[in-house]
Amino acid sequence: MRIPATIRAAKRAPLLQVVKSAAATIAAWLLAGWAFPGQLPVFAAIAALLVVQPSVNQSLSKALERSIGVIVGVVIAVALGLLLGSPSWIVLLAIVVAMLVAWVLRATPGTGNQVAISAMLVLALGSSSPEYAIARIAETLIGVVIGIVVNALIVPPVLIAPARRDLGLLGAELAASLDRLADALPEPQAPAALQELMLEVRLLRPMKDAAEASIAAGEESLTLNPRRSTHRADLQEMRALLEKMSPIVTQVIGMTRAYFDHYDDALGEEPAVAAIAEQLRRAGHDVRLAVQIAEVSPDPETLTSSIPALTAPLVIRPPSSAHWILVGSLMEDLRRIRGQLVGED
Repeated sequence: MRIPATIRAAKRAPLLQVVKSAAATIAAWLLAGWAFPGQLPVFAAIAALLVVQPSVNQSLSKALERSIGVIVGVVIAVALGLLLGSPSWIVLLAIVVAMLVAWVLRATPGTGNQVAISAMLVLALGSSSPEYAIARIAETLIGVVIGIVVNALIVPPVLIAPARRDLGLLGAELAASLDRLADALPEPQAPAALQELMLEVRLLRPMKDAAEASIAAGEESLTLNPRRSTHRADLQEMRALLEKMSPIVTQVIGMTRAYFDHYDDALGEEPAVAAIAEQLRRAGHDVRLAVQIAEVSPDPETLTSSIPALTAPLVIRPPSSAHWILVGSLMEDLRRIRGQLVGED
């Protein structure tokens, strides 16, 4: 029987993350056990385990979520214990009350679950006295602090490599899409070739989304990270390159769609088409050059000329009446691509 995909990740978490979580959990258990002898430091261990996240900023968010959840849950447990004593069914009542309180407070799902879990643990494992409740809150804060410190001091993760990789792949595919359209324009195309052209260019949107997500994750990983000054400039350059390429992705998809919709075998006979194809190749060159300058190319051995290839905007003769819509559309999109590449838009 295969393990369902819903319980398996696409890739393993870094081993370093596992080591950091284990180190934080052990340290929290030992320190809280020393500070509060006689009680298993479950709250501290759980807090440390949950707080160690892929970034320091996420650790702080999880720490706040965990701390508030524990405090509210412990207060609910103590209040119910003082009012109703300690019958076994009070644990179930505490869970229900905690969930309702979290709903009233519009707490996040993580905070709401933590409120209910904390209330249940206080009543199931310990006592409902105020002294016990205060000790569990302090124990949780010990685990939270240790989790943040461990995550911040032991090689804080900086997610630069995935951003560099995805942006490089986007740039390479964008340049290839420009070249494919340039090759197709002057030549007659079979229906299957036109369909293939559309299928390939549509890959640009998910690739752009992946690059955007990777860069956003990289920027988030720098927040409150002691190593942020070393990598901030790299991510700023990647963000600027993505902002330059994103409109070009839209234009290239639109140009390919227009070519697909208005294609006929006589299109290649238009004098303007060969000139447009040449400018598309030059645009592909300049996309590769921009990726090369930003040092995000997935294949550093594949270099291109360091001289921009785009010329001034084309001046062409009016096309035939059967093709003027397509040629005009291609010219306008080409103008916008040039504007992005030379910084005029």
